[in-house]
Amino acid sequence: MSRGDVTDQEWAMIGPLLPPERGRWARPAEDNRLFLNGMLHVLHTGCPWRDMHERYGKWNSVYVRFRCWAEQGVWHALLQTLVDLGLTDNWQHMVDSTVVRAHSQATGAKGGLIRRLYEHVEGSKKR
Repeated sequence: MSRGDVTDQEWAMIGPLLPPERGRWARPAEDNRLFLNGMLHVLHTGCPWRDMHERYGKWNSVYVRFRCWAEQGVWHALLQTLVDLGLTDNWQHMVDSTVVRAHSQATGAKGGLIRRLYEHVEGSKKR
């Protein structure tokens, strides 16, 4: 078990709340706990899915399960259950710079105030 992985005590509470594993005979489903640890690793470190550590399995399989759980509402139900059990206060929301969009001109792209100032300075030099 690596740093940040789900402990046995945490897994005893969370494991039953996750959807049952399903797989095809030629390609059996991986362990939900292993995949959950991979998801938490990516979310904790902020690394791209492709850079996820190999000990958690194939990055694409972990990502696909993450998306399926999101679409099925598993994350919402899991967090709501933890709140209902009193294991966490209330919903905690975090916003970081990767989700806050800024206008291209705010980043120094052509146009906007910088371009107008430049044109103004250049125009006054020609006079």
